[in-house]
Amino acid sequence: MRSTFRNFVATMETINGENRRQGRIEVVCGSMFSGKTEELIRRLRRAQFARQRVEIFKPAIDTRYSEEDVVSHDQKHIRSTPVDSSASILLLSSDIDVVGIDEAQFLDQGLVDVCNELANRGVRVIIAGLDMDFRGQPFGPMPAICAIADDVTKVHAICVKCGSLAYVSHRTVADERRVLLGETQEYEPLCRHCYQIALEEEKQRKNA
Repeated sequence: MRSTFRNFVATMETINGENRRQGRIEVVCGSMFSGKTEELIRRLRRAQFARQRVEIFKPAIDTRYSEEDVVSHDQKHIRSTPVDSSASILLLSSDIDVVGIDEAQFLDQGLVDVCNELANRGVRVIIAGLDMDFRGQPFGPMPAICAIADDVTKVHAICVKCGSLAYVSHRTVADERRVLLGETQEYEPLCRHCYQIALEEEKQRKNA
């Protein structure tokens, strides 16, 4: 009887794929203040609780809250390794079950191949990042990563003007650089309609 039960469990594990590592790419994307990093940390914490080997990375340029930790807007944090390039992630991810990457939009296009390589090795890759920049344009490697991902979760902030679901991170300061680290003093989440109104108001101020 016990032998039959063990065989049944083994069969179910095989069906569910639980007896071997399942490589996959998960993406959490959206505008600023939408909870991307919070969701990334939640998934990584669960993996740590399950005693999986977890390694977390973030772009070295992101020092807003901490030089080393990944920190959400509500101050949840998790230890990470800052990197200057996506190639470093591949080098530092040997014998790892789960890789987390925050603010992926700031990394280079090589991140796409890195994520594929890790997933093909059997690593679960969880990525958080902005899908669009402040102009509403696809940002860095994020569009390509969304295309190859096994699962994409788009989270939304709330538009500060009307309370609808936000569409984009609107920059409120006069700076045309694509990469400008900032928070509520430099950005606000807006829905598509309120974003178009904001753009028209900025155009009128420039022409005044």
